[in-house]
Amino acid sequence: MSGIYLHIPFCKQACHYCDFHFSTTLKNKQKLLQAMVLELEERAPELQNSTVSTIYFGGGTPSLLDATDLRRFFDVMQRYYHIGTHPEITLEANPDDLTPAVVHELRNSPVNRLSIGVQSFREKDLKAMNRAHNAREAESAVKRSQDAGITNISIDLMYGLPGLNAEQWGQNLDRVFQLNVPHLSAYGLTVEPGTALAHQIKKGHIPPLSDADAAHQFRQLHKAATQHGYEHYEVSNLAFPDMHSRHNSNYWLGVPYLGIGPSAHSYDGQKRSWNIAHNLKYMEGMQNKKRPHEVEHPDQDTAYNEYILTRLRTKWGCNEKDIRSFYGDKAQEHFLAHIQKPIEAGHVNHNDASYTLSLEGMLMADRIAARLFL
Repeated sequence: MSGIYLHIPFCKQACHYCDFHFSTTLKNKQKLLQAMVLELEERAPELQNSTVSTIYFGGGTPSLLDATDLRRFFDVMQRYYHIGTHPEITLEANPDDLTPAVVHELRNSPVNRLSIGVQSFREKDLKAMNRAHNAREAESAVKRSQDAGITNISIDLMYGLPGLNAEQWGQNLDRVFQLNVPHLSAYGLTVEPGTALAHQIKKGHIPPLSDADAAHQFRQLHKAATQHGYEHYEVSNLAFPDMHSRHNSNYWLGVPYLGIGPSAHSYDGQKRSWNIAHNLKYMEGMQNKKRPHEVEHPDQDTAYNEYILTRLRTKWGCNEKDIRSFYGDKAQEHFLAHIQKPIEAGHVNHNDASYTLSLEGMLMADRIAARLFL
C-alpha cells in the first residue's frame, strides 16, 4: 500500500500567513505540469510492487487545474501505476474556484474527496488573511459541492486569529456543523518567518498572537466537535466515524508515498527525499532527465524521533512494543523513562502498551515529543 502526493505550486495571490512553496504567476503552468507528468513516468518503478490506495493533489491551489490537466495526470497514473479498487482521491480547493462548471467537472472526474480551504466564515478574517474568497463564497462552495453529489468533504479552519474571540470562533464551528461536513481540519495560526503576517506584527500593524486565546479556542473546538459526533483523531483533525483522511493518516502511520512536483517530499519506508523548491530549476531538471532532489537516510535514532513526532499526535499513539521491535531496547528504555512525567501531569494517557495525548497534552504535543526524543 502506498500513496501519491502531487504538489501544484500556483496560487492566485499570497495569503499573509503562508510559507508553502508556490508562485502567483501562471505563465509556466503547462510547462511545469508537463514536468510533473515526466516525473510520474520516471519514478513509476519506485512503486512497481505496491498498490496506490490514496492520491492527493495539494499546493498551492490544485483547484486551478482544469479538467484537461486532471485527465492528463490520471491517464499517466493509470498507465504506469497499480491503483487500488477504491482509492481515496483528494483535491484541495479554494472556495472561489468551485464554480458550478468546476464542480461539475470534478464530479465527473476520479476525484472523490474535496479539501476546501475555507479558513473562516467571517469576512473580516478573510480580508486580514488576504484570502481570494469571501464569506458568502465559502458557504456556497460547500453547498454547491454537496448538491452535486460530492459528500466526502473536509473544511480547513483557523483559530487563534488576531481579534477572533470565543463567540466568533463558536459561530465558525456552528457553520461547519450546520453544513454537516464529515471532516474538519483546524489549525492554530502560527507566525512563520518571512511572511506578510510576521512583517505586520513586527511593524505593530496587528497585535501579537495570544497563546491563551488559541488554547481556549482549541478546547472549545474539541468540546463542540465531539458533541456533534466528530472524533478528534489527530491534534489538528476531526472526523465522523470512518471519515478520516486516509492519505494523511498513512503519513502518520509510516506508509510509503511518492511526492511529485517542486518541493514535494517522498518516503519509501527507509529513506526520505525531497524535490527542489524552485519551479524553473525543477522544470529544467526534469527536461534534462536529472530530477533536482536531495535524499536523507535517517539513522535508527532519527527514525525513532520521527515515529514519536508523528504517532504521538494521533489517536493511535505510541506503542512501547513497537518501539522495542523497530528501534531497539535503548529506545524503549528511553521512552519509558521520559514518558512518566507527562503521564503524572495528566498530559498522556496510558492504556496497556499504548500512549496517547490527553486534550491538555494535545496543546503541548511538540514539547512532549521533544522530551521523548533521543
